[in-house]
Amino acid sequence: MQWWNDLISWLTSSEAEPTVFAAGVLFVAVVVAALLGAWIATGAVRRIVDQRDRELKTAAIAALVDAATEASVWNSLTPQEQVLADRTVGQADIHVRLLPIRGSDVAANWAAHQLHELKRASATFGYQLDPAVAEFRDRMLDWQRHPARARKQFQNDLARWRAQRQEPEQAELDAQDAWVADQHHDRYRSATEIVSPAEPARDTAPTPTQATTTPVAQPLDDARA
Repeated sequence: MQWWNDLISWLTSSEAEPTVFAAGVLFVAVVVAALLGAWIATGAVRRIVDQRDRELKTAAIAALVDAATEASVWNSLTPQEQVLADRTVGQADIHVRLLPIRGSDVAANWAAHQLHELKRASATFGYQLDPAVAEFRDRMLDWQRHPARARKQFQNDLARWRAQRQEPEQAELDAQDAWVADQHHDRYRSATEIVSPAEPARDTAPTPTQATTTPVAQPLDDARA
């Protein structure tokens, strides 16, 4: 324990004060630099993550708005175009639901309901769809800027639509949607069918027979010598 007593004596002496002070300042500087570096790194990573989330959110909203534009003219799309549009909507719906934002599933449910209504309205002649698409776009952009406020509005709309839904009317609307879809497919099926030209009738008339000579039976000799 002699060396420990000598060390304590040296640290408490006036000769060691400059050394102890320099060591203390160096230690504090290292700790502060480490904390500052960790804070800067955390902020940079957070900004990168936030930027990535904004990009994903912007891409998903843009896909939904584009899908709303296609849904407004749904009845004029070919069945192949409708399949591609549904795939795009499905991917955008998954991206919205997977966003690390509170209420993303509520926004996805609201967008799905509105897209369905736009598809149904596209079969109604004279229906003005431009205002509906513009409203859909504005609501989704408002959700991007103010997620909490837009989430409450989406919840209110979903609750109101759920309260207004009645089973007989819903069954009638489903039957009407199925009929419109069948008419749409029948129309494009008849337009895409290639009618093969009728084969020309073969000439089955008998060919004029050539005159054939038949051997004439020779008369038998009445009497042979």
